[in-house]
Amino acid sequence: MTDTELPTVPHYIGGRRVPGASGRFAPVYDPALGVPAARVGLADDDEVRHAIESAAAAFPLWRDTSIAKRQQVMFAARELLNARKGDLAEIVTREHGKVISDALGEITRGLEVVELATGFPHLIKGEHSENVSTGVDVYSLKQPLGVVGVISPFNFPAMVPLWFVPVAIAAGNAVVLKPSEKDPSAAVWLAELFTEAGLPDGIFTVLQGDKVAVDGLLQHPEVQSISFVGSTPIARYIYETAARNGKRVQALGGAKNHMLVLPDADLDLVADSAVNAGFGSAGERCMAVSVVVAVEPVADALIAKVRERMSTLRVGDGRRGCDMGPLITGEHRDKVASYIDVAVADGAEVVVDGRTVDADGDPSGFWLGPTLIDRVPIHSRVYTEEIFGPVLSVVRVETFEEGVALINSGAFGNGTAIFTNDGGAARRFQNEVQVGMIGINVPIPVPVAYYSFGGWKQSLFGDAKAYGAHGFEFFTREKAVTSRWLDPSHGGINLGFPQTT
Repeated sequence: MTDTELPTVPHYIGGRRVPGASGRFAPVYDPALGVPAARVGLADDDEVRHAIESAAAAFPLWRDTSIAKRQQVMFAARELLNARKGDLAEIVTREHGKVISDALGEITRGLEVVELATGFPHLIKGEHSENVSTGVDVYSLKQPLGVVGVISPFNFPAMVPLWFVPVAIAAGNAVVLKPSEKDPSAAVWLAELFTEAGLPDGIFTVLQGDKVAVDGLLQHPEVQSISFVGSTPIARYIYETAARNGKRVQALGGAKNHMLVLPDADLDLVADSAVNAGFGSAGERCMAVSVVVAVEPVADALIAKVRERMSTLRVGDGRRGCDMGPLITGEHRDKVASYIDVAVADGAEVVVDGRTVDADGDPSGFWLGPTLIDRVPIHSRVYTEEIFGPVLSVVRVETFEEGVALINSGAFGNGTAIFTNDGGAARRFQNEVQVGMIGINVPIPVPVAYYSFGGWKQSLFGDAKAYGAHGFEFFTREKAVTSRWLDPSHGGINLGFPQTT
């Protein structure tokens, strides 16, 4: 099949699918087959302007729609998504490669945010103080921003948009979502679902594209805020460029998440957790555990247990009931695999080499099996850089203090975990570690929807985290109103409000 014969993923503008008109396209691969399954049109400047202007024109109607009606739309969207999540999971698996169970898992976590958003009336309430001065009241209003931009990554094509879009829409905004061009179809599916739920045309726009679309969102004066998830270099660029253009920004960057294992930990629980957290979704997630920090003398015993469990993992096509699928592209697979050579050159010990995997799938798929590397030097790029693949490193330390210092010395501060049966050590860890999300005997501490998601240091640019209370604060702005009404029974005289206040 030639490129022109492939199905083309459209934009979604004004409540309908709109074919790309720029003449620029990018391939959308089926990673398990290693061939393009579709192509996506990449927006030019005119298409970017059209998408944003469509959202801006639709915004006033939605802003002025009653809370009751907006809440009905959110409940309807929740019901439709829950009923059809299997259909969305198939789209995610086809374009991303993760196994169906992982795809369903990410949709379920996204659904939690939709459920949070159904309760938005409580989360956007203002405050009221009566009679602050004689006959004078002060109250606050929380109002939507207007057009807001969301730029989402390839690794969670359903969940990450659902971190932002339901909150922004419930709060009364119009959203322009720019999904990853690597797996763009889930975004269009979600937009159509919200339209079916009763959302007015133009309130949920999907703009397909690359850097042209990103820069258009960052620079257009109608776009009031930018929400982003991706690598740290791009997060920094998004933050600096959007802020320079006067926009609110929540930019979630990269990670290098550590799991600290104390000698008293349950090693079976640790081994299960390390395998699930290190290799789930092929390690392509910002909350994956990529470094096990083993406080001696547990490392040898733990590595044996992890290796045993890795031997049972079935790598292959996500539609065949496998445990782990391919990586998103051949280029990314090759980049991740290159770190194994770096590890060898730096003196580390490759315990399990994923390059030799015998995958249950097409030979052309983008395969790399789970990889375990012991005695990784902390100066190695394998340790310092975000690999974003199924590579789990082991670093050995002698004490709890050495482990915490190692974690705190890193550039990232997204997620971390401690495994121990010592409550005092766990409490000290949560107090001293410089990381935004912490698990205690929990390997992937992604907060539930009514808390907020975000890290510290170079894992978060801006001070607003995703969803939860932070999300509703980010997507609304406050007005404080000081009000006085003259009382006709007093002849309309001044009732005492200080004129100099």
